[in-house]
Amino acid sequence: MPKISIIVPIYNEEKYLRRCIDSLLNQICNFDLEILLINDGSIDSSGNIAKDYALRNNKVEYYEQENKGLSAARNLGIRHATGNYIAFVDSDDYIEPNLYQNLLPYMEKNYDIVKFKIRCVDEEENIVKKYNNIYFEDKTGPEAFEALLSIHEVLEMSVGYVYRRDFFIDKHFEFKEGLYHEDFGLIPLVLTQATRVASVNVGYYNYVQTSQSITRGGISKVRLCNDLLLHYDNMIDYLPSLTLSRKIKREIKMFYSNCIIFSLNNLEENERKRYIKEIKRRKILYNIKIQSIKEIKLKLILHCNLERYLKLERHILL
Repeated sequence: MPKISIIVPIYNEEKYLRRCIDSLLNQICNFDLEILLINDGSIDSSGNIAKDYALRNNKVEYYEQENKGLSAARNLGIRHATGNYIAFVDSDDYIEPNLYQNLLPYMEKNYDIVKFKIRCVDEEENIVKKYNNIYFEDKTGPEAFEALLSIHEVLEMSVGYVYRRDFFIDKHFEFKEGLYHEDFGLIPLVLTQATRVASVNVGYYNYVQTSQSITRGGISKVRLCNDLLLHYDNMIDYLPSLTLSRKIKREIKMFYSNCIIFSLNNLEENERKRYIKEIKRRKILYNIKIQSIKEIKLKLILHCNLERYLKLERHILL
């Protein structure tokens, strides 16, 4: 029977932490479960809350480190995980009671990665958005990447998957420490390296919108955009080492490039100009894929006037 290790990085989440941990302990499951609570240098009562759960429940383990960021906390959890599968849950989020039980058939078949459904909720647990998904079984990693790329939503969110631990460890995957957008930097590459992937109609992971999240708040927009560029640079360095078709490598570059270009919308005008220079210096614009005459026109505009391109692309998407 598979065992799943759930890794929960914690930083100053005393308000939501109990709800998160309780949702994990309340899982309806016929398999072993371990919950690794990683206190990333919290200065509120989060550490004490987590310690108390570990003392009262043998499924819960507590670890702490000085504040190093979300990536370092997840990496620490990966090193201590003993399950056949690992999953990531942010400490302000929570999951539905039967989520992992419904994934059991796929874990028993040794899938490398299984994707499930995510929905966005507010702090009062009202549903804000259900993300689009596409369902399939028995795809290779490159095939799964292409399929998920086609819907353009939550492909890179690490919390939306379970991963076979040996696959994750054997491929030496780690979240890049010192950078934000850690999922963006890693998960697309993880997907393409899998042998067997499923995306299933099972849910839900509840992704909570708050202003104080460990992954989503209080960070300079300029810093976030700069970190996207650094992840792009790391991807460019790493991609030649992967045994992938030229087509898949082009699509990986396209995915990263589109995300970087659309991040321009988050910047003020003076910051945007500097960021555009960095985009052009890396020749990121050449990675945009052309599929129609309309897109040929868009690409011409893209090279001449990036800001006008963004406005036209948003209009087309709407």
